[in-house]
Amino acid sequence: MSRYTSISTISPARFATANRDMSAEQLDQIVTAIVEGKYSWACVLILRCAGYNPADYMPYRTYKRLVKENRTQPANAQNG
Repeated sequence: MSRYTSISTISPARFATANRDMSAEQLDQIVTAIVEGKYSWACVLILRCAGYNPADYMPYRTYKRLVKENRTQPANAQNG
């Protein structure tokens, strides 16, 4: 018996997600990440927008590194 399940044996309801519309801001963030060459970060953003936990699809350390690298600085914490 194969350890992989045929896609035809899995219920379509299992793959169905709630109707999640991507906002214009989310799309802009994804496009910006792709244009800047941050493909892994774009994948994280896409998974988040789709309602999935990105840590389920990549090593946890990689996920945490990506989040840390792409964290935005608070407006009131300016250097200077």
